Amino acid sequence: MPGPMPLDGVIVADFSRVLAGPLATVTLADLGADVIKVERAGSGDDTRQWGPPWTDNSSSYFESANRGKRSIALDFDDPADLDLAHRLAARADVLVENFLPGTLDRFGLDYGSVRKANPGVVYASITGFGSGAGSHLAGYDFLIQAVGGLMDITGPPDVPSKVGVAIVDVLTAKDATVAILAALHERSRSGQGQYLEVALLTSLLAALVNQGSAYLATGHSPHSLGNRHPSIAPYETLRTGDGVLALAIGNNAQFARLCEVLDADDLAADPRFASNAQRVTHRDALATALESRLLTDSAASWAARLMDAGLPAGTIGTVADGFALAERLGLSPRAPVAEGTDQIRSPLRFDRTPITRYRRPPRFDEHGDDIRRWLAADADTPAHSTGSSEGEARGIPA
Repeated sequence: MPGPMPLDGVIVADFSRVLAGPLATVTLADLGADVIKVERAGSGDDTRQWGPPWTDNSSSYFESANRGKRSIALDFDDPADLDLAHRLAARADVLVENFLPGTLDRFGLDYGSVRKANPGVVYASITGFGSGAGSHLAGYDFLIQAVGGLMDITGPPDVPSKVGVAIVDVLTAKDATVAILAALHERSRSGQGQYLEVALLTSLLAALVNQGSAYLATGHSPHSLGNRHPSIAPYETLRTGDGVLALAIGNNAQFARLCEVLDADDLAADPRFASNAQRVTHRDALATALESRLLTDSAASWAARLMDAGLPAGTIGTVADGFALAERLGLSPRAPVAEGTDQIRSPLRFDRTPITRYRRPPRFDEHGDDIRRWLAADADTPAHSTGSSEGEARGIPA
């Protein structure tokens, strides 16, 4: 039998849809929480229809953020279903929602209402632009990347570009997860729950780190430098005789070693490149000088030689290359699941309570009957009161 996991016994009512909320709750599910995903009756989570690619279950997009959960379909306009939603909220340790602010008030599922029946609940709201002046604005990752400044510092100069994944949703999910875990820890001392709010816009601004700090320090907005770094050089992609090399030289000792590998004593002695600040000032001349050496061999060859010298360098890989590299390094990025497509393994590693239970994402309303019976039972009845094993109780193959 699988051993204990960090969040065993924690019940999460997942009223969220699309990506930021579900990504936060899938982390809680990975950690052992019983995550009950409430889906819209008739259609389910929007991302079930976001394809291709498709899986036997729904879409790979949906599967990326919903493994290990149980699904129940509820219609909040149906009094019986709304009563079940209230019962679930009253029993949950954590409730996560990302409706437009004010929407759940109409159904008595806002924090103030839920707290009356469940004062220990950790209630996490994920919004696009907060619950104040921006409460009426719909928050989608692409829009936040645009208005929050991320596109203006991404991609080729003067060509605003989005990041290749919904990175704002991902960052917000991680922020929400940290807040939820912190609130659960605080509840173990105080016995009280609390309300949490994480907004996509503020998660993005916090994630701008050095770029955001540069704006605050100078009053000037940074702009895109393509693959270059605003404060470090050489820290960019460079042309070689065959392919492109990614080079990330972070200090003077590394630059000296780079010059040794390239047999470029003249660059090491050049006062324009004597310090990182000088290299940033003269980055164009430095890039030209480096590329003149790199053009004598292929990116793959240079990457191997530079890595052998302990320098951070590599070729530009595909997503498949990234998974293959992780496999070669023993990082095991895939989590095989029964009766389903492999899932991405959690990056979290624990020595005493490892993540051992990976289960496929639920089919629409797959666990509706079991959850309805549990909610109809006495409040002291465990969530997994049926079946001979934990996996059977969830109705998900182990």
